[in-house]
Amino acid sequence: MKTILCRTAQETLTSVVTDGMTIAVGGFGLCGIPSELIRALHDSHATDLTVISNNMGVDGAGLGLLLESRQVRKVIASYVGENMMFADQYLNGDIEVEFNPQGTLAERLRAGGAGIAGFYTRTGVSTPVATGKPTEVFDGETYLFERSLRADLSLVHAHTADTYGNLTYRRTARNFNPLVAAAGVVTIAEVENISLEALDPEVIVTPGIYVDRVVRVLCPEKHIEQRTVRPHPAHEVGGVQ
Repeated sequence: MKTILCRTAQETLTSVVTDGMTIAVGGFGLCGIPSELIRALHDSHATDLTVISNNMGVDGAGLGLLLESRQVRKVIASYVGENMMFADQYLNGDIEVEFNPQGTLAERLRAGGAGIAGFYTRTGVSTPVATGKPTEVFDGETYLFERSLRADLSLVHAHTADTYGNLTYRRTARNFNPLVAAAGVVTIAEVENISLEALDPEVIVTPGIYVDRVVRVLCPEKHIEQRTVRPHPAHEVGGVQ
């Protein structure tokens, strides 16, 4: 069965997004985020959202746009540090945050996509992360039970899709996207390229069975979260021009 190909990010979210949804979003910082789908979600004015993502972008970019417009009620994430608005809203009690160790968040999404209800991990034992969660002892070691995560809607960014919805990613932009794609009841992918021929099964990362809609985004905006540079050797002290 072929995936639905949509013309714009706004079109692909039409009839899908509603208030109160749980939405999982791929990316790590600003790398590999579905920026156009996030902007379309912002423009939808949907509110009371629960967002599952490694982090909430930065002030003014990525998922930070949803914080500015006060569309988010709860965040399930592993990191806050690069977004001052996120930190302020959390400290002021304006937004609920469920913190997860990064590997635990990844496994909760993976388990949700695999149809697994939960799993045991040693990560977080005897820390605030364990508050209110069941524990069990295996081979003399205490493990913490974590529930899997499923989302009403998953938004991901991929490098290439075919008309069957199979996805490939580019280098580190892959990050959380495959896990998020599998964990959604409905999954929408924004992609940079669409292949009219079926992708080679050997290069497919996310099978099309997980993907419901695809939208091609021409020249997507790619923010650099932290620009780190060094002087050109010719300009360093003692260098030769």
